[in-house]
Amino acid sequence: MAEITVSREDIDARHGRYVARVAGIDAEAELTFTHRGQDRISADHTGAPEALRGTGAAAALVDAMVADARKAGFRIVPLCSYVAARYARNPDWADAFATAPGEQA
Repeated sequence: MAEITVSREDIDARHGRYVARVAGIDAEAELTFTHRGQDRISADHTGAPEALRGTGAAAALVDAMVADARKAGFRIVPLCSYVAARYARNPDWADAFATAPGEQA
């Protein structure tokens, strides 16, 4: 499996994105987010071009956001259906989310 690198980029004071790049593939996947208050960040949209489908790049984006939430102490509001679906399959992530697994945000 190819190496996946994930970075976090701030777009402005409220918005940002996680970006995943896979070694050897000239494309990037992203997970956009919005700061919703002092300790809430919404996961708004996850997108991956066809070149990255099946590489694990999208999953790596969500994993990075969950790790950041735990480290920085914010809670994720899963507006993105992909993030919500991954959370439903990983109920042990409940400490990083503002909703219960499977609950609508």
